[in-house]
Amino acid sequence: MDRLTRKELKTDKFAIEVGHGVEYVSEHKQQFARWGTIAAGVVAVAAIIYGFTSYRSGVRQDALSAALQIQEAPVGAPPAPDIQSYPTPEAKAEAEKKALTEVASKYSGSDEGAVAKYYLGSKAAEKGDFAGAEKYFRDAISDGDKNYGSLAKLSLAPILQSQGKASEGEQLLRSLVDSPTAFVSKEQATIALARYIAPSKPAEARKLLDPLKSERNTISRAVLTALSELPPAPAAASSTQSKK
Repeated sequence: MDRLTRKELKTDKFAIEVGHGVEYVSEHKQQFARWGTIAAGVVAVAAIIYGFTSYRSGVRQDALSAALQIQEAPVGAPPAPDIQSYPTPEAKAEAEKKALTEVASKYSGSDEGAVAKYYLGSKAAEKGDFAGAEKYFRDAISDGDKNYGSLAKLSLAPILQSQGKASEGEQLLRSLVDSPTAFVSKEQATIALARYIAPSKPAEARKLLDPLKSERNTISRAVLTALSELPPAPAAASSTQSKK
């Protein structure tokens, strides 16, 4: 796949859509971090990838596009020319998994393979298969470029947290803060990290969020929501007591 220039990354519709999706996940991170709802956040990001192949062409991209387009196929629809349909949701899901697995295997090491593995990870998480999701996300991180890897890191962190590997997930998010990408900005990674560590490190979470309160609307709304979920700052409580 041809690498995008910095200018193209800023204007490419795919990058814009990814940014919107990651912001959505950041704003709802606390909900997604609970058992049974992690998949909702993962799929929210994964769904963005569907638009990927509208902007690039080639054999690998065509294979990935065909696999991703299965999700739009109707179920139980009467036969129609040039329209693929499936008799049951299960049959559709199985066809999608098979097609994505073929792309992931045949084009392992490419960006297309990484996207396929990312999507397989999101589907595994949706079904509660967090071990499988972890494997796919790790593969996506190692296979694709840093942009796709950053999405995989963002989705992998809450999976690790739910499996008792919170410290590893925290390090993934800190790496995103230190090295943001076109798909996961520094602000988005910071909000995700703050929410991730809020239960154990509320003071640091507040310190991360406070400087972002004046950022653009979408970011500031997410920051204010995250701040509202934090316990009162100890300094404020002490000040109140001293005045009494």
